[in-house]
Amino acid sequence: MKKIYFFLLIVLLFNLSASAQSNYASENYTKKDVYITMRDGIKLFTSIYTPKDASPQKKYPIIMQRTCYSVAPYGDNRFPRTLGPSETMMKEGYIVVYQDVRGRYKSEGTWTNMTPVIDNKKSKKNVDEGSDTYDTIDWLVKNVANNNGKVGQWGISYPGFYTAAGILSNHPALKASSPQAPISDFFFDDFHHNGSLLESYFFTYPLFGVQKTDTTSKAWYVNQMFNAGTKDGYQFLLDLGPLSNADKYYKDNFFWQETVNHPNYDDFWQKRSLPRHFGKVKPAVMFVGGWFDAEDLSGPLDMYKKIQKTDPSAYNTIVMGPFGHGRWSRETGHTFHSNVYFGDSIATFYQKNIEAKFFNHFLKGNGDKNSGLPEAYMYNTGKKEWEEFAQWPAANASHQKLYLNADGKIAMSAPASAGSVSYISDPAKPVPYTEDNTTTMGFTPHNYMSEDQRFAGRRPDVLVYQTDVLQDDLTLGGEILSHLKIASTGTDADFIVKLIDVYPPDEPNNPNQPNKNILMGNYWQMVRSEVMPARFRNSFEKPEALVPDQKTDVNVRLQDVLHTFKKGHRLMVQVQSTCFPLFARNPQKFVPNPYKATASDYIKATETVFNDSFIDVEVLK
Repeated sequence: MKKIYFFLLIVLLFNLSASAQSNYASENYTKKDVYITMRDGIKLFTSIYTPKDASPQKKYPIIMQRTCYSVAPYGDNRFPRTLGPSETMMKEGYIVVYQDVRGRYKSEGTWTNMTPVIDNKKSKKNVDEGSDTYDTIDWLVKNVANNNGKVGQWGISYPGFYTAAGILSNHPALKASSPQAPISDFFFDDFHHNGSLLESYFFTYPLFGVQKTDTTSKAWYVNQMFNAGTKDGYQFLLDLGPLSNADKYYKDNFFWQETVNHPNYDDFWQKRSLPRHFGKVKPAVMFVGGWFDAEDLSGPLDMYKKIQKTDPSAYNTIVMGPFGHGRWSRETGHTFHSNVYFGDSIATFYQKNIEAKFFNHFLKGNGDKNSGLPEAYMYNTGKKEWEEFAQWPAANASHQKLYLNADGKIAMSAPASAGSVSYISDPAKPVPYTEDNTTTMGFTPHNYMSEDQRFAGRRPDVLVYQTDVLQDDLTLGGEILSHLKIASTGTDADFIVKLIDVYPPDEPNNPNQPNKNILMGNYWQMVRSEVMPARFRNSFEKPEALVPDQKTDVNVRLQDVLHTFKKGHRLMVQVQSTCFPLFARNPQKFVPNPYKATASDYIKATETVFNDSFIDVEVLK
């Protein structure tokens, strides 16, 4: 298991290779490893790759990635397979810089998850990722030969967070920033969704919760990873029982203990929320995300919208493609997510026509706002084509309410009479989030975001609502808010809402489909889903118990979509209260801290959804 996680982390996220033999990078670049001293005296390990033809007559811009995942391979004579965001940009020529952030690998200092931002720094001891970015850029433009004085920054996932935090550095040389799948707030994306723990991340805590004792090029945390003795994560985590039993593995894991001791959106989490710190933005920004990103879907959307609100004059753009987490960084040829085919060479199109164009304009070109790119470059996952928008959500979107009728039908108008439907939620027999158990031990739950939902919808503890067969295309483009009217026999509950595209019965399989055993006829493709703990229905800071059997509003905000439900398809909504082990099971009995709940706190409950519940969607004509 140790080797699996390390391989996944280094190869999948960064696609690095230690080979120094016969590759473009080693033949066309020189490498230099240095330590750069921050304002408080901490030294950060930095690798600098410079094109061999750089000269006073041929200067290159700098493009930088700061990471907690290692800048390997280490050593002046060792090169990765590719440099920079893509092979395209590597061959066009940039001075490429990688840096280990504080407390990670060969850098000094203490590691902090989602370093809190200090807006008003009063001394050299007040440091954060913004100040470290500033100090690094300042050193680079003054000390790296033959740079043109312009710096760009990019990164995917956690490096995307460092890229977004680097925008706050306000260094005048930082001209372009592309946070890609950035973590924005650990309470709302990545490790939690609306405060509900992603228990599927259980096996990753050693990576984020073990301090190293010295500078190192080795993965020091692997000795804290344990052998689960099975490939079935659902059964392992179900057998683990209440989260209070996790101390068996993570008693000394500082990040797990921080998570356990901060169950609500208190000051600990709020200080780690990045979007709230964006004000005036100086560099050009291009957020990038994947519509099927199981880790950080909300990050690019939320931060793009925040900058739009706080600084509408900024060059602030967004790109959303038909990808899982970071999958735009490498070409797969036939572009699938789970079993759904979206086209060929889509990552290459993005790299050449969007990403390279953005950085070339702002780092090599005149850098004005006329980049030739739209404000929102969004992939329609139903039509399977790119679309351009002058703003997001689109200006011509209109709101439509989809009512969840008690007979299982979705109606476009409010019901004439009251009705409801109920199901029994049993934490001892939770609804799986996937039927592919081989994926439940991995670093990230990748495929479920577009996976076939027939397995869930045929359970008695999952409510199913759907439209009649659509007579015309229906395009949803923008935000989705589910307004549930519920009652529970318990005092707490989770509500998971899923938006699903039901294919026609005669839908053919794609000849290149990865899983030949899946029938695309009647396929129930997940388009979007989200969880909402009822305890947080009024406040994420101050949870409240449900009053048993009392009708209550629980709003579930789903992330944005751009998806055309085609003529001949149906639109479906599923509602359930467990989705395991993606989300930790709610005890369904209100307790002050669910992480410390005991086995006796987990109870069955009857959940009722009333027919005046509706989903508010934005429709594009």
